[in-house]
Amino acid sequence: MKAKAIHSMTAEDLSTEATSLRRRLFDLRRQSVSEKVADNSQFKKTRKDIARVLTETTARTKTAAKETSK
Repeated sequence: MKAKAIHSMTAEDLSTEATSLRRRLFDLRRQSVSEKVADNSQFKKTRKDIARVLTETTARTKTAAKETSK
């Protein structure tokens, strides 16, 4: 997922995306225990996507806090 796509999402979409990415990471971990994972790079990609979403969420929260304090 590209950062440009994340910037265009609404706050509700970001929350939903974070939840689905966390679920995907959980499923990958569960799959690695029970069977062989086809592409191990998916772990890293999913973790980075989660970080991008959370970074954007934090940035928006800080921006909103600054605007309300003025």
